[in-house]
Amino acid sequence: MDTPGASGSRYTTPPPRQLPQNLDLTPEQVKRIELNRLKAKARQREREAQTSAASTTNANGKRAMGVRDSRLGKYFEYDLSKMVNSKGGFLVEDGKEIDEEVRAKEKERERQRAKQNLEPPIYLDPKLNPRCKDCNSMDIDQTYKKVFGCLVCNKCKNEKPERYSLLTKTECKEDYLLTDPELRDQELMPHLLKANPHKSTFANMMLFLRYQVEEFAWKKWGSPEALDAEWQKRVDEKKKKKNKKFEEDLKALRRRTRETVWQKRKDKEHKHVFGVVEKGADGAGKQICHECGFTIDPGHEQISSALEVEQLDVNLYRSKTLYLPVHARGVFGGQVISQALVSANNCVDPMFSLHCYFLLSASAAVPILYNVDRVRDGRSYVTRAVRAVQRGRTIFIMLCSFQRPEPRQPTFQLLIPPNVPSPDACESIELTYERLFKETTDKRVKEFCLTALEERRRSPIEVKLAGVRDSENGLPVYLYWHKAKNTPVRYDPAFQKLLKVLTYPSDDFDCGDWLLYVIVSEAAASGRGSVHGRMYTPSGTLVAVCNQEGVVRVDDRTEADPSLAKPKL
Repeated sequence: MDTPGASGSRYTTPPPRQLPQNLDLTPEQVKRIELNRLKAKARQREREAQTSAASTTNANGKRAMGVRDSRLGKYFEYDLSKMVNSKGGFLVEDGKEIDEEVRAKEKERERQRAKQNLEPPIYLDPKLNPRCKDCNSMDIDQTYKKVFGCLVCNKCKNEKPERYSLLTKTECKEDYLLTDPELRDQELMPHLLKANPHKSTFANMMLFLRYQVEEFAWKKWGSPEALDAEWQKRVDEKKKKKNKKFEEDLKALRRRTRETVWQKRKDKEHKHVFGVVEKGADGAGKQICHECGFTIDPGHEQISSALEVEQLDVNLYRSKTLYLPVHARGVFGGQVISQALVSANNCVDPMFSLHCYFLLSASAAVPILYNVDRVRDGRSYVTRAVRAVQRGRTIFIMLCSFQRPEPRQPTFQLLIPPNVPSPDACESIELTYERLFKETTDKRVKEFCLTALEERRRSPIEVKLAGVRDSENGLPVYLYWHKAKNTPVRYDPAFQKLLKVLTYPSDDFDCGDWLLYVIVSEAAASGRGSVHGRMYTPSGTLVAVCNQEGVVRVDDRTEADPSLAKPKL
């Protein structure tokens, strides 16, 4: 190449030289060499144009100044001769200390990047150049060689996509059942990173070479047939889960539909809304529905009438009155037990024990039918089963055993708790609620106290709190005095006998006198609670023992899942 002289001669590009005959070059390589030569020639012309523009003088003997675009705004002038390039993206003023170690590291990184981006040289000796393993061509795809370690030319890569095409990570996971840890291991599965074509902010795409993925999959699963079997198995399981979820959703939809239809029917039914008890001229209490005027005799103010049943047929009885407590879902369970026991007692003599279960809540507007089944009649024991039915549904069942008195048998009992205050020394539950109503400022607590006071005043049972103690096991023991209010004399023989058959093991007491009820909750778990109770006379005689197990749940349901079933009790 000629050098420019003083006369301003220009650089000249020599014509293309003839390549050596011993070089075995492909047409694509010859074309690439010619393009590189033309690009170098164009860059050389640009440098010459810039040099001539800066050195050419005008008519006044001065160089022309470039015109700056006013839209670029103000700018600052720096003396670039005093600036030092830190090789870290900054220009440092002369005199300031420069970290030579940082500069050395930056230079090393630049060298490594340039080395990675540099295409490998082509050797003059054909034996030293890598060749395509399929067609033995030297036109190797350098990206495949550097990333995947695969020697293949561009022609073979395009003609054999079943071997050299690229697979995405999703295709490898779905078609070849490979896992994320396996695909992310660069040594195990080499992959090429490319920008995501869908959105620039997404993670880079991971591309894998097909034949390498297949070789690894055959090694992992054993054979292509084993991979197909595993793939079909997973497809079947996925389809099965999908069908199962569809069936569950369909069942839930049907259940919600049934509940909606049932609720609509239930809403259409008239529900009596009874007011407070009103006493008539005869002194009997009555409750009137505000909407339809239906009147019922509460009867629970007189305990005798609350236990009466009407005999319809042999072993078939019907309730006369039912008591619905405030805020309750159904009638008072104790009244149902008592009426069922009265029905059974009408068929036999004294009772020994009973077991009963509440199945559904009962309405106070419809009478309850008590069907007594004579299970067994022995010489000493008699067994009866009672089924309480309302609107064709069994709401309550009871199994009770009756025994002939055997006074000459051994007798023992659990002693009454010591130092229990007498009923006269204890305050009534009504006074406790009144004191709580005056002391609290919570509106909900006040409302509860008013409701409880009204309930206790109407109750046929008088209750007094005798105290709360800790047992030997650390469980709290509650002591209550209670007795029936206004027990009528005209019911004395039968009524007294009824209350006596409710007792165990002694019948030596007066139903109109005070009884001490000792209550302790022994256990609670899984939404159920067990309570044990004993009843004593003031003299300390144990007259009744009872155990009750009930459903006691914490309401942890949410409005987002209204399909959850409500508790039975």
